[in-house]
Amino acid sequence: MVCFAFVTYISAFLLSHCYRSPDLEKRQRNYNYMDAVRTHLGEKRTWLCGLLQYLNLYGTCIAYTITTATCLRAIKRANCYHNEGHDAPCGAHGEHFYMLLFGAAQLVLSFIPNFHSMAWLSVVAAIMSFTYSTIGLGLGLAKTIENGTIKGSIAGVPMSTPAQKVWRVAQAIGDIAFAYPYTLVLLEIQDTLKSPPPESETMQKGNVIAVLATTFFYLGVGCFGYAAFGNAAPGNLLTGFGFYEPYWLIDFANACIVLHLLGGYQMFSQQIFTFADRCSAAMFPDSAFVNRFYAVRVPGVAASYQLNLQRVCFRTAYVASTTGLALLFPYFNEVLGVLGALIFWPLVIYLPVEMYCVQRGITPWTRGWLALQAFSAVCFVVGTFALVGSVEGVVRKRLG
Repeated sequence: MVCFAFVTYISAFLLSHCYRSPDLEKRQRNYNYMDAVRTHLGEKRTWLCGLLQYLNLYGTCIAYTITTATCLRAIKRANCYHNEGHDAPCGAHGEHFYMLLFGAAQLVLSFIPNFHSMAWLSVVAAIMSFTYSTIGLGLGLAKTIENGTIKGSIAGVPMSTPAQKVWRVAQAIGDIAFAYPYTLVLLEIQDTLKSPPPESETMQKGNVIAVLATTFFYLGVGCFGYAAFGNAAPGNLLTGFGFYEPYWLIDFANACIVLHLLGGYQMFSQQIFTFADRCSAAMFPDSAFVNRFYAVRVPGVAASYQLNLQRVCFRTAYVASTTGLALLFPYFNEVLGVLGALIFWPLVIYLPVEMYCVQRGITPWTRGWLALQAFSAVCFVVGTFALVGSVEGVVRKRLG
């Protein structure tokens, strides 16, 4: 985790210097990640960036569907264990129903105008994230103190074969790669900063705080969770039932996760919806199916709802597909590992390194260029290793 914290900071440092082009204090602003890629690297790599970005957004929505179902099931089981006892046969199944329920909720939210741009969404997401992270950290610490000993070992969870151990390590790296980087939103955050001083200078201070805070929570939850349960530690401390009491606190933490993911799904999905709407309008400018809006009266709402058939079909298919894939591959840690490993090198390392070289005019084969390319090459190897291991985990779970 410390290594990933360092890599994340380096990536953020490189990218923050690409906000303005070609000068750090003047000239053109790059309002988001794709703008920066287009300005520095041209259209071809912008298409690559866009493809990976939208693939990541789509995959994250699948992961959110899986996670929400797991949390809702955990709330039900926590109440069952509290009422019936810790040895009660409180079913470990039922995710499919909750995935369908989450999909139905997202289908409704997908048609609320400007839902993703409501200011309170970001505030709620930040509060919920801080709340359930703090609860997870506190429960792990309390359980470790209650045990009076530190469980686990340096070698970690034993596996049946060395190969399985290697794949498990690769999957863990993929999970960390999914959790750490915030490259895709860094320039949008930087665009909200005032200058002087230069935005990149202010952003560096924010990067240090963000990486340190994230590392504190990740290390705290991970280390105390493993110290509390050892090799029996669940993949998700709040849903794997290492803790039974206080049940209301576990319920509250999982409810916070659900609220966070309800809004988070829309924040990611609406970017894809906007892209699809724009492309459809450009490709079929004379199509009534794409461009015509129908006024529909909604009971209890003063203004009529503007219904568009293309949006209805695309958004319904989108939500249905994310829900369907979540039902098909309901593997929390493995899916996160695939997503994290897939985008880690190209979006978090390669493109920021290449943009920084262009921004600073770094000549190939100089000392600085070689150092950056070596950094990129090492991260490529790590990312590939994590991707192969995570895919192996998904396939093994599916076939097993």
